[in-house]
Amino acid sequence: MRMTRFVRGQLIVFTIVSVVAALIVALAYLRLPSLLFGVGRYTVTVELPEAGGLYSSANVTYRGTEVGKVTDVRLTDKGVEAVLSLHSDVPIPSDLDAQVHSQTAVGEQYVALLPRNGTSAPLRNGDTVPRDRSSVQPPINSLLDAANRGLQAIPRDNLKTVVDEGYTAFGGLGPDLARLFKGATQLASGARKDQDALTTLIDQSKPVLDSQSETSDDVQAWAAHLATITNQLQAKDNALAGVIDKGGPAADEVRALLDRLQPTLPLVLANLVSVGQVALAYQPSIEQLLVLLPQGVNALQGVLVANLGTKSPYKGAYLSFNTNINVPPVCNTGFLPPQQMRTANFEDAPDRPAGETYCRVPQDSMWDVRGARNYPCMTVPGKRAPTVNMCESNDQYVPLNDGLNWKGDPNATLSGQPVPQLPPGSAPAPDAAQGPAPPPVAAAQYDPATGKYIGPDGKVYTQSDLAQSAPKEQTWQSMLTPPAGS
Repeated sequence: MRMTRFVRGQLIVFTIVSVVAALIVALAYLRLPSLLFGVGRYTVTVELPEAGGLYSSANVTYRGTEVGKVTDVRLTDKGVEAVLSLHSDVPIPSDLDAQVHSQTAVGEQYVALLPRNGTSAPLRNGDTVPRDRSSVQPPINSLLDAANRGLQAIPRDNLKTVVDEGYTAFGGLGPDLARLFKGATQLASGARKDQDALTTLIDQSKPVLDSQSETSDDVQAWAAHLATITNQLQAKDNALAGVIDKGGPAADEVRALLDRLQPTLPLVLANLVSVGQVALAYQPSIEQLLVLLPQGVNALQGVLVANLGTKSPYKGAYLSFNTNINVPPVCNTGFLPPQQMRTANFEDAPDRPAGETYCRVPQDSMWDVRGARNYPCMTVPGKRAPTVNMCESNDQYVPLNDGLNWKGDPNATLSGQPVPQLPPGSAPAPDAAQGPAPPPVAAAQYDPATGKYIGPDGKVYTQSDLAQSAPKEQTWQSMLTPPAGS
C-alpha cells in the first residue's frame, strides 16, 4: 500500500503531537524527573521515637500547605527515621518541630513541620531533625479505650442529667454560639498569620513566668495588703462616698482660687524657687536648728523654774545685773572711721556705702567670735567667709590687722583692702588710707566795728559780741540773752 504525501504529513504531525503530549504528561502531571532523579527537591531526615502509623508517600505540610512527601520510613537502633522529600522552591526554617498527625480517625498520617523561629536559616539537603524536636500523636486505639472507660465510669442517670441541664443551659443559644465559634475561628486565623510572633512569645515567656514564681511571696504579700486596703475602703464607704460627692465642688473652689491668684501666684512661686534654693543650700543649718530648738526650749524652761520647790519667795530665773563694760573691747576694725560716721541728729536717708562692714580682725581673734568673718560656707565645707560671694569665689578671708594690737587708726589697713569691703570681682576702690576729702571750711569776712558779716546764703548777719563796742566782760546772763538786732 502506497501512502500519499498528504497522509504521511498527517502521520508525522500526529506523531509529534503525541510525543509532546506524552512529555507534558510526564513532566507536568507525573513529575517523572523529580520522582526518578530528584530534580527540584531535597531530602531531610526526621528522627522519631516510633512510626505512629506513618507510611511512605505520606504528605508533608508546612503551615498547612503541602511541601513534600515521605519517601521512606525505616527502623534504626534508636527508633525510626522518616525520609522527607521537600520542594526546593519553598524555604523552610531549620529551627522547627516535626509532628506526626492524622487527618482522620482511621489513619492517613502526615508530617507537620512547625517553625519555632521564622528567621532562622532554611533547611538544606541532608539536614536532620533530632528526636527531641519530633513527636508522634498517641495511638487512636488508646484514646478510644480511655474515652470508653471514661464513659463507662459516668453513671447513666447523671449523664442524662448533664445532657438535660446542658440543653437547658444552651438551648436557644445557637446564634450566640455561632457568633462565638465564628469569632474564635477568626481569632485562630489571625493567630495563625502571626504564628512566628506567637511562637517567639511562648518561648520567651519562661523567664517572665519564672520571675513570677520566684516572687510569689511578694505577690502574696501585695495581695494581702490589697485585701487590707479593700476592707478599709469597705469599712469607710460613707466617708469615701462623701469625698467623691464633695470632691467636685472642692475642686471647683480650688480652681476659682487659682484663677483669683493667677496674677500673683506665678510671682510667689518664682520667689519660692529662690527660697527653696537657699533652703537647699542651708539644709544642714536648718536641720541643726530643728534639732537644737527643742533642747533650747527645754533649757529655757529649766531656767524659768530654777528655784521651783524651794522656800524662796522669788520664783523664776536667776538674773545677774553685773555689768562688764568694755570686756572685751568693742571691735572698730572694718567699720567706717569716726570722721565718716553720721550723728544721730541727721534725719535724711542717704544710700549705704558700697561693700560690707563687719569686724575684720583675724578669724581666731577673741573679739566678736561669732561675727560675720566666721560664718561657715554651706556650699564649701571647711571654709569660713563673711559673704556668700566670697564663699562661692576662690578668695580667702584676709583680716585688716591683728585687732587691738594695731596702733593708730583702727580702720587703717596693712593689706590695702578698702573699707567697707567690696565683693570679689568688683572694681578696685580708691586708696582707703587717704580717706574722703575733708569738707570745705566755711569762712566769711566781718566788720570788726559792728560785727556784721555776709553768710554763704548772701544774707547779712550780726554777731554783736565780735564788735569793738561789745563789753569786754561777759556774765552768764548776757551769754544766755540773744544779742540785740540778731
